[in-house]
Amino acid sequence: MTDIKAPTTRSPTARPPKGERIAVRASSAERELIARASRVSATTMSDFVLRASIARAEDVLADRREFVLPPEERNAFVAVLDRPPTDRPRLRRLLAEPSILER
Repeated sequence: MTDIKAPTTRSPTARPPKGERIAVRASSAERELIARASRVSATTMSDFVLRASIARAEDVLADRREFVLPPEERNAFVAVLDRPPTDRPRLRRLLAEPSILER
């Protein structure tokens, strides 16, 4: 199981020291695409690739089926899941009508 941690708040310029290297092979077309995007973003290629990779990694991990919460947060989450559904007549009517694509 994966622990979900709240994101830390840092200023945009504060970065932890880097000690690891990640090497990636790319075609010349891929490299040029990334280079253009990094120039437009006013960042280095390394920073552009790292930030894009981190964003994608966060998206992938956020979509996991299992996660761990502290006991009080888990209990609150389960309580919300266990509540009976709230009737929403307008939503029920909207979903019962044919969509604009079906007309």
